[in-house]
Amino acid sequence: MFGRDPWGGPLEISNADSATDDDRSRNLQEYDRAALSRQLDETQQSWLLAAPGDPSGKKKKRYVDLGCIVVSRKLFLWTLGSVLGVGLLIGLIMLIVKTVPHRHRPPPPPDEYTLALHKALMFFNAQRSGPLPKHNNVSWRGNSGMKDGLSDDAIRRSLVGGYYDAGDAIKFNFPMSFAMTMLSWSVIEYSDKYEAAGELDHVKGIIKWGTDYLLKTFNSSADTIDRIVAQVGQGDTSKGPNPNDHHCWVRPEDIDYPRPVYECHSCSDLAGEMTAALAAASIVFKDSKTYSEKLVHGARTLFKYGREQRGRYSPGGSDPSLFYNSTSYWDEFVWGGAWLYFATGNSSYLQLATAPGLAKHAGAFWGGPDYGVFSWDNKLTGAQVLLSRLRLFLSPGYPYEEILRTFHNQTGTIMCSYLPYFTSFNRTKGGLIQLNHGRPQPLQYAVNAAFLSSLFSDYLEAADTPGWYCGPNFYSTDTLRGFAKTQIDYILGNNPRKMSYIVGYGKRYPKHVHHRGASIPKNGVRYGCEGGYKWRDSKRPNPNTIVGAMVAGPDRHDGFRDVRMNYNYTEPTLAGNAGLVAALISLSGVKTGVDKNTIFSAVPPMFPTPPPPPASWKP
Repeated sequence: MFGRDPWGGPLEISNADSATDDDRSRNLQEYDRAALSRQLDETQQSWLLAAPGDPSGKKKKRYVDLGCIVVSRKLFLWTLGSVLGVGLLIGLIMLIVKTVPHRHRPPPPPDEYTLALHKALMFFNAQRSGPLPKHNNVSWRGNSGMKDGLSDDAIRRSLVGGYYDAGDAIKFNFPMSFAMTMLSWSVIEYSDKYEAAGELDHVKGIIKWGTDYLLKTFNSSADTIDRIVAQVGQGDTSKGPNPNDHHCWVRPEDIDYPRPVYECHSCSDLAGEMTAALAAASIVFKDSKTYSEKLVHGARTLFKYGREQRGRYSPGGSDPSLFYNSTSYWDEFVWGGAWLYFATGNSSYLQLATAPGLAKHAGAFWGGPDYGVFSWDNKLTGAQVLLSRLRLFLSPGYPYEEILRTFHNQTGTIMCSYLPYFTSFNRTKGGLIQLNHGRPQPLQYAVNAAFLSSLFSDYLEAADTPGWYCGPNFYSTDTLRGFAKTQIDYILGNNPRKMSYIVGYGKRYPKHVHHRGASIPKNGVRYGCEGGYKWRDSKRPNPNTIVGAMVAGPDRHDGFRDVRMNYNYTEPTLAGNAGLVAALISLSGVKTGVDKNTIFSAVPPMFPTPPPPPASWKP
C-alpha cells in the first residue's frame, strides 16, 4: 500500500500478515529518523512548533465563496454589516421626515383666464337639453325636451339632446354646430392646457353632447341623404300670440306647447358647418376609433349632400332667417372642406378648399366692411387661419401653394386690421373693438378675434417666426397676443364700468340675464306659457345664477343696461361662449404653444407634385 509522506516523498507501508509488532516499531523508528534528518521549511516548522493552545500561533483564515468571487469571511461580514447599518440609518431618516410635520409650498394660484375658463364652460351645462347627466352640476336645471322630434307628426323620430341656443329653448343647429367646431378646434390646439386646468374631460363631454345630437338630425349611417333637421322649436311671434318658445316665458322643464321641427332640403351652409363640427370632433376623439369613424362618415355624407343640393338653409320668411340668417354657403365649403381634409387626409377635400374659384365666391378677394370678422355666419377668416397653419407646418407645395400663400398673406392683413394702430375697425373709448360696426351684441365677435389672434401668434412662434409685417412695419407675436388680452381683459372687468360681462366672475356682473331658466325659481310651481311673465318683468335679480354666461355686451359707448328684457345687452348665446372658451384657453396658464401634430394625425406624408414644365419656346 502506498501513501503520501506529509514531509515529502513516497511512503511504502507493508501490510504483510507475518509482520510482528516489534518489526513495525523498528520500521517506524527508522522512518522517524529519516524524516528528522531532512531540512523543513518555515511553514512545516510552524505546524510542528505551534501547539493547539499556543497563543503565538496564527489562525487559519476563513473565506466565503460568493460564486463569482472568493472573499475573506471577516471582510464579507464587515461589509454586510455596514450596508445593513447604512440602510437602517436611511430608513430611520425617511421615517422621521415623513412623520415630522412640514409645510409644502402651495402650487401657484390659477391665473384669471383659467378661473374664467372654469366658469365659461359651466354655461354649456346650463344649456343642455334632454336627460341630464348625473354630474351636470347645475342645481336648478332638470330633464327637458324629452319629446323633441317624437311629438312632430312629420318627423316621428327622436331629436332629444343638444343645446338650447340662448335665453329661450330653441335648438338652432347652425350656430350650435359652429360652437362645437370652435370648442373642438381649441381642444385640438390646446389639449395640454385643458388637462392642466382639469377641464379636458369636461370640454370633451360638452362636445360629445353636441355631436351626439347632430348625428340624430340626419341619416348619419347613410352615404346619401336628402334632408337635414335645421331647428327644433319656433321663435316667430308675428303670426299672433300662439304658444311658442319666444312668446312663452317658462322653464324648459315645464314646456307643454308644441315644438315643431324645421327641416331643409337644400341647405349647403348648414351641411358645411355640420361637416366642420363632426370632422373637427373626430380628431378630438381619434383615440375612440369607432366613434371617430362614425363622425367622419357623417361628415362625408353631409359634405356630399351640401355640394349636390345647393341652397341656403334660411330662405326669406323662414323661422331661421329671423334669428340666424346665413348670407352665403361658399365660406362653409372652404371651412368644411379644410376640416374634412384634416380628419381624413383625403387630398380631394384640400383641392376643393384651395380652389381659387371657391375662395373668390367666399369673398377672399373683394374685402368689404365685414372682411376679417369671424362669426357663426362668416367662416372665411377661420378657414384662412386654419389653412395658413397647413402652410406653416407642412408646406405641401404645388398645386396648393399659390392659394395657401394667398390665405397666409390675407391672414397677416387681417391680424394687422385688429391692431389699434390701424383704422379698419373702430374701438370704444374703453378699448373694445367694434367688429360689428357699432351694432348690438359685440362681444361674440371680439372673443373670436381674440382667439384667432392669440392662436396665430402661437402658430408663428411654433414656426420659429418672431412676427409679421403690416406694410413696412414689423410687429412681434407679443403685439398680437397683447391685442387678444386687451379684449378679454375688457370682458373680465377692465372697462369703464368696472364690471365683468361673464356671470359669476368677479364682484360685479349682470344680475338680470335674459334667460328663462335662470329667471324663474325652481320652487315646485309649474308656470304656464304666460304665467312666467311675472318673473320676466320682475325688477329683482335672477333667482338662479347662470354661471359662466357671457352676455351680449355693451353698446358702442361702453354703456350697459342690466335689463332682463333687453336681450341686446343681457342675452348669452352658445356661439358667443364657445368663442370665449377658445380665447380663454389660448391665453391661460403657462405659454406652452400649440400642439403641432395632432391635427395632422390623419394626413399622409406629403410628396409635392412637381409643377408642369414651361411651355415650349416659340420664335
